[in-house]
Parts: sequence; C-alpha cells; structure tokens
Amino acid sequence: MSEDSQSQRIDAVFRNGSVTVVGVVTGFSLTFVTAWAANPVPWQLHDLFGIVPLSGGVVLQLISLTALLHPDCLERPRYDRAINVFVAGLVFVALGIAIVIAFDALKLAGRV
Repeated sequence: MSEDSQSQRIDAVFRNGSVTVVGVVTGFSLTFVTAWAANPVPWQLHDLFGIVPLSGGVVLQLISLTALLHPDCLERPRYDRAINVFVAGLVFVALGIAIVIAFDALKLAGRV
C-alpha cells in the first residue's frame, strides 16, 4: 500500500468510536419516533410537518450507520460522506422535534 493511499484512510479505532456515537444517537431517534407513534393522543394533519423531517432524519442516520459498518468506510472520502449524511440526519431529526414542540405549544395556547 502506498503512503498516499495510507494517508487517505482513517484508523479503525477512530471509526469504531464514530459507529458507537451514530448508533446511540440513531437509537435515541428511533425511540423518540416509537414513543410518539405509541402516544394515545389522536394524530392531526399538522403532525405530518414534524413526522416527515423526523422520519427522514432517522432514515439518513440509518444510512450513515450502514455505511460506517462497511469495511470500505476506512477510506477517508467514504468516512467523511457517512459522517455528513449522519449530520444531515441529525439536523432533520432536530428540525422535526422542534416543529412537534412548536405545534404542541400552539395547541396549549389554543391557536391550533
């Protein structure tokens, strides 16, 4: 293996830490979706504004986790792409949760 291709790889130990973080955060995201879906309060049409980015974010996190588990992910460009997909998923999940909280606050205020 040439020195240039070696410098384009990440250490497996570093990747393992990333897999752990992505797995734990994805687990929390899935737990939030599951808890919300199991809530006995009937869903409203405006709940779609929160569940769509939330679900999309979870899908992106799962794609990232899958990519990080692949052995090719030790190559720096593939690793960077997997992390970028995870961050995008994290942003979508946060956006979905913020929308859900905003609509709940509006419901409490009697505006929805």
